[in-house]
Amino acid sequence: GDKFVHMIYHFARHVMIKHMKKLSVGTGIPFAEAVMWRPEDMYMAEARHRVAYNKLLQILQREDFLVKEYKKKAQ
Repeated sequence: GDKFVHMIYHFARHVMIKHMKKLSVGTGIPFAEAVMWRPEDMYMAEARHRVAYNKLLQILQREDFLVKEYKKKAQ
């Protein structure tokens, strides 16, 4: 349901942030500054967030559909 998708989204975000921390070592760009940076156009940032969230939701729904189909065919 919605709560599961929300949890998976936040988990993926957490993993991405950990990965960014690892990649930013030695680049001369402090990670805290990169993460806390706010775009000038918040409308565009929110729109990108919605697009990414909806894409993740579509992927999870497609995966759920495929798992159900495989289970149905296995019986």
